[in-house]
Amino acid sequence: MTVTDPVESDEQAPLSLGRAAARTLATTTKSVPQMQGISSRWLLRVLPWVEVSGGTYRVNRRLSYAVGDGRVTFTSTGSQVRVIPPELGELAPLRGFADEEVLAELADRFTQAEYQPGDALVEFGSPADQVFLIAHGKISKVGTGAYGDQTVLGTLADGDYFGEAALLSGEEIWEFTAKAVTACTVLTLPRAAFEDVLSRSENLQAHLHEFAARGSGARNDHGEAEIALASGHDGEPVLPGTYVDYDAQPREYELSVAQTVLRVHSRVADLYNQPMNQIEQQLRLTVEALRERQEHELINNPGFGLLHNADFAQRIPTRTGPPTPDDLDELLALVWKDPGFFLAHPKTIAAFGRECTKAGIYPDTVDLGGHQIPAWRGIPILPCNKIPVTDTRTSSILLMRTGEQAQGVVGLHQTGLPDEYQPGLNVRFMGISDQAIISYLVSAYYSAAVLVPDALAILEAAELGRES
Repeated sequence: MTVTDPVESDEQAPLSLGRAAARTLATTTKSVPQMQGISSRWLLRVLPWVEVSGGTYRVNRRLSYAVGDGRVTFTSTGSQVRVIPPELGELAPLRGFADEEVLAELADRFTQAEYQPGDALVEFGSPADQVFLIAHGKISKVGTGAYGDQTVLGTLADGDYFGEAALLSGEEIWEFTAKAVTACTVLTLPRAAFEDVLSRSENLQAHLHEFAARGSGARNDHGEAEIALASGHDGEPVLPGTYVDYDAQPREYELSVAQTVLRVHSRVADLYNQPMNQIEQQLRLTVEALRERQEHELINNPGFGLLHNADFAQRIPTRTGPPTPDDLDELLALVWKDPGFFLAHPKTIAAFGRECTKAGIYPDTVDLGGHQIPAWRGIPILPCNKIPVTDTRTSSILLMRTGEQAQGVVGLHQTGLPDEYQPGLNVRFMGISDQAIISYLVSAYYSAAVLVPDALAILEAAELGRES
């Protein structure tokens, strides 16, 4: 009689039907095809969509005077930095001046200076006789507060400038002290160097004279022509007459398009449609990809994307690098008229949460469509993975007001399209090829518009991974 070794018992013939064999007779329960690229797409969900007939949306505004609030661009060769001459037109006194030779000569008169953190560029009370262009770095404007203490009046970063009033007069004084927060590269133009160029250019003299005359017109804080009104009067004084002038060249937004051709072999559509319709599932995933691209374009498109259409006066740098509660408060100070929501990359939201934890602050949450969303000051902070994160681990946070009635940000689309599958998206049958391949043209039409500049603000270059 032979005794079987227990270790070798697993090699004996099975005593029951195996799982692999059993599965040949079983009906497998399957999910629909999954796609990791599908995100929450909060921007598409919460943005109000305006019907655009004819494919074009015109944003009419009141006539505004240019106030020179752009940013200056530079070129660099090694460590040497030079301002691009036409970019000097961003300075208010030089806006609209087109003499390239004079602008080139002015650009050559700028001298480069380097500053270390804590260095003072100008001191309060000293003569304001220079123009400063910030090529790189961050600078704080520090002045005396209402109670005699020092306070930060503003922060300037790459492309910003100050002291342009020196182009008109050399008799002013600095109303603040400018200190470098980080290492800075700055270009400066002394008043004396500007006067030397001015004395030899009749075109520049005429331009500055015209600028001074044009600048005397009454306007409000937003650069719009003032509407003459009377109030608090008694008796029968002569009331002022007025009218509201319009921008003669309003901006128009044309609907953009994202398209693809979906191809399905007729054999697949005929034979493999149970339990799931192959064309339906192929179309579902294609539409998801188009909607992801749509949200990406609404954020990043150079023509109508929100990151590129925020007014320069509505862009601010962080105070210390990481996104802090103070930084989000600064955004709220820019979009204070009924702010709708913040939009940030998930990593940026995590970085903001870490800064709140360090400060012992615990942001609240709000209910949005049944979802508990982190919020700051009651304004939801929505995640959006379409906002870029740079190689140096910085990103941006957007804050916007939405809706036509609120003069905010709106999405643009057109519904009622031929063969419409979803609002603003249609699927059109293109035929069957000689290879028995069925083709469908899938198209999504969309755009976005910022109705007035203060509807959108951006916190730029927020650091995501600074060491404690």
